[in-house]
Amino acid sequence: MKIRILGMLGLAMGSTAGAAWAQTPKFDVIRGTIAAVNANSLDITARDGSKVEVALTPNATVTDILPTQLSEVKAGSYIGTAAVQEPNGQYRALELQVFPESMRGIGLGTRPWTLTKGSSMTNGTVGSLSQTNGTVGNVGGDGATTLTVNDGTGTKTVLVPSTVPVVTYAPGTIAELKPGAHVILFAQKGSDGALTTGRVQVGKDGLTPPM
Repeated sequence: MKIRILGMLGLAMGSTAGAAWAQTPKFDVIRGTIAAVNANSLDITARDGSKVEVALTPNATVTDILPTQLSEVKAGSYIGTAAVQEPNGQYRALELQVFPESMRGIGLGTRPWTLTKGSSMTNGTVGSLSQTNGTVGNVGGDGATTLTVNDGTGTKTVLVPSTVPVVTYAPGTIAELKPGAHVILFAQKGSDGALTTGRVQVGKDGLTPPM
């Protein structure tokens, strides 16, 4: 199985499949745990318990998903968030991705997502941040951070509860693709139903990808 390590420039300039972090899924989104690693494919147990085999392209890449802190987000940061739109029009984040500078611009926009019913994915540049203490609407915890995010079509207001997972990206290695690793990938389905991917994102040190 030949898998090259994905450099940060490759992250930013990858294929359409690579941009699927934030695009309307043109691929099947597979979230699950690696059950077995074969010569040219992965056996994955999806989160719903189903079993799926995904073939790897010859130059498939591996990307780490690592935990980070909301404090890393500043005005001007490029972020992505799977969120649910509230009745008042603002978005309530389910997770937050802080992109490295080399990924700035990837997947710019807001579109439907598959994390949960009614979820969307917004990628854009942070304009302002403000902190709210206590409970906000149906959001508990010790407060929330409100972000304004320019997604290329306008400004979205995103409420980020203090409890949501915050992650970032880094180059990964083939050694991380092993049974028990938690992954998310975007697989293209062939006419015969077979799934193929050119990129695997793996949670670092047991992290479950939250997006």
